[in-house]
Amino acid sequence: MQLLDLILHVDKYLGEVIKNYGGLVYLLLGTIIFCETGVVVLFFLPGDTLLFVGGAFCAGGAINVLWLVPLLMLAAIGGSTFNYWLGSAIGHRVYTHNYRWLDRQALMKTHAFYEKYGGFTMLIARFVPVVRTFAPFVAGVSEMTWTKFQVFSTAGVVVWVSVLISCGYFFGNIPILRDHLNTIVLVGVSAAVVPVVLAALWRTAKKIMRR
Repeated sequence: MQLLDLILHVDKYLGEVIKNYGGLVYLLLGTIIFCETGVVVLFFLPGDTLLFVGGAFCAGGAINVLWLVPLLMLAAIGGSTFNYWLGSAIGHRVYTHNYRWLDRQALMKTHAFYEKYGGFTMLIARFVPVVRTFAPFVAGVSEMTWTKFQVFSTAGVVVWVSVLISCGYFFGNIPILRDHLNTIVLVGVSAAVVPVVLAALWRTAKKIMRR
């Protein structure tokens, strides 16, 4: 079992890791979450799956949920903060220089997301793979204030970790949910976001009609 294979298929190997290494599983899970939220080149790490599967193992008693939840929240907040500072340090040069280590397509996708939703990107993006990794970076590049970033980022982390671990805890042994987790998450986020967008458009339309 190679390390990369373990990380990318954590749902398959987590039980074996717990059996062989015990408490070190907390360090492994925390490190993966920190890297996925804090290092833009590691956007491919399976954050959603890790949280869901972690919740399932908590339900079985193999992992202590009272340890796991705060640990992963701190890891995600720490990773996002590091990512924010990296974006702040590089600044707008990121749009004019060709950094080989940076996925420009993912960057521009997140930038468009940020332009559309502003600070709420930090809330919504938590449930969108790739975008959640780039969102703190783009927030730093765009000079979002530290306070505003931390408020939205921390709120997003709390919701993201709580929801997915809870789903894994209660529904982790249902194969169809486990196998189509990302699709279900995206549908859920869309269902939450669409009414907000429609309400904003309706308010804008009413203002225009009054002129």
